[in-house]
Amino acid sequence: MIRQVNRIPGLVVTDHCFEAPLDYRRPGGERIEIFAREVVGSSGQGNEKLPWLVFFQGGPGFQSPRPMAKSGWLARAVEEYRVLLLDQRGTGRSAPVTFQSLARMKSPAMQAAYLRHFRSDSIVRDAELIRRELVGAGRKWTGLGQSYGGFCLTHYLSAAPEGLEAVMITGGLPPVAVSVDDVYRATYRRCAVRNEQYYQRYPEDAAHVRRLVEILAETPAPLPGGGTLSPERLQQVGISFGMSDGFETVHYLLEDAFPGRDDRELGFAFLRRVEQTQGSFETNPIYALLHEAIYCEGAASNWSAQRVRAEFADFDPLRPGADPVYFTGEMIYPFMFDQYEYLSPLKDCAEILAAADDWPALYDLAVLKRNEVPVVACVYDEDMYVEREFSQNLADIMGNTRLWVTNEYEHNGLRADGYRLLGRLFDMLSGEV
Repeated sequence: MIRQVNRIPGLVVTDHCFEAPLDYRRPGGERIEIFAREVVGSSGQGNEKLPWLVFFQGGPGFQSPRPMAKSGWLARAVEEYRVLLLDQRGTGRSAPVTFQSLARMKSPAMQAAYLRHFRSDSIVRDAELIRRELVGAGRKWTGLGQSYGGFCLTHYLSAAPEGLEAVMITGGLPPVAVSVDDVYRATYRRCAVRNEQYYQRYPEDAAHVRRLVEILAETPAPLPGGGTLSPERLQQVGISFGMSDGFETVHYLLEDAFPGRDDRELGFAFLRRVEQTQGSFETNPIYALLHEAIYCEGAASNWSAQRVRAEFADFDPLRPGADPVYFTGEMIYPFMFDQYEYLSPLKDCAEILAAADDWPALYDLAVLKRNEVPVVACVYDEDMYVEREFSQNLADIMGNTRLWVTNEYEHNGLRADGYRLLGRLFDMLSGEV
C-alpha cells in the first residue's frame, strides 16, 4: 500500500493504492491496482476515532471526484467522517480501462472476458478488501452512493452487509427484478417528457434541430477529432436533459451550429463542443461497453436500448413528419461503435458483451428483505436516468430503508447542492427528520 499526503486549504488528502485479484474466483491469478483517496478535514487530522465514509461514484466507468476545495457535499462529509473516494476498478487510477489498454489485448474475446470483471460485484469485493486492510476487519464504514454508486451499495447490502454501518444513496436505488427492456421502456418514457419540456422552453429550436437533421441525414459531418456526426449521434446530446442545467447546455450548443451566412456549413466550435459533450463515451469506455450489462442477471441485453427504441416512434429522427425531433437520453446504441473514433476498435468486443447471457445475479431479494443496515435514499421525482417507480419498489422491499422523494433536484442534486442534500440525509440517519 502506497501513501502520498497532500494538502488543500481545509483538507488533508492521502493517496492509497491496493492490489486486488482481477477475478476473485481465482485469487492467485492476475492482479490489478485499486486506487482510493482519503480526505479528512484539517481539524480532524490525526483523529483516529473519526468514522469512515466510502463514496461510490456514478457511471458505470467514472472515477471518483477529485477534491478541488473544501466545498459541496465533501465539505459536509468531512465535518463528521474520514472520507474515502474510491476509484472503482477500471476508472481513474484503478487499472484504468481505455481504448489503449484494451488495444493491447489479443482479441475482442479477450477484451470482453476481461471486462466481465468490472461490474458492481467485483467493485464491492474491492471495497471489502480495502475496508479490511485500511479500516480494520472489525470496523464498519458508511457508504454514500451517487447514481450507479447506489447500485453498487445495493449489491453491497446484498452480498456483504456486515461491512456497512449505514448507507446513503442519491438518485441510485436500482431496478431489482426488472428486465433490461423494461428499464429502457421507462427511460424512453421519461425522456419523451423531457423533450416536451425542452421544446416548451425553447420552441424556436424545433425548426433548428429539424434543419440540422436534414443536413446530417444527407451528409454526416466529420468531427474535428475523428468520427462522424449523424442525426442519431446529434440526438445523443439529449443525455444532458436529466441535469439541472441540461436544457440550457443543449440550447446554447445548438445556437452555435450555423455561425456564418451559409445555413449548411456547420461551425467548427459547434462540432468541437459536440465532441466535448460526448467525450466521456470514448475517455471512459466502460460506460458504453457495460452500461446495459449493469441491468443483466442471467440474460443478455442484446442491445436493449436499440430494440426498445422501435416501440417509440417519436425517437426516429427520419420518420416522415417528425416534428419536433426528439433527443435521446442515457442509452447506448450499436451505431456508436461505428461513428465514435475511439469506440470503433471495440465494436466486436461490444457485440460479445451484448450477446452474453450468463451474467451473475447482483441482488439477493431475500437478503435485502431482511436488511438491518440503516438505509436512507434521496429519490428524484422526475429522474430521467433512474426510474422513480423502480426505486420506490425496491424501497418497499428492502428492510430498514427510508426515502426522501423530492422534485427540488434533478439527477445532479448531490453536485448542485451537496452540502444541504447530504445534511438532510445525515438528519434522516440520526432520526432528526
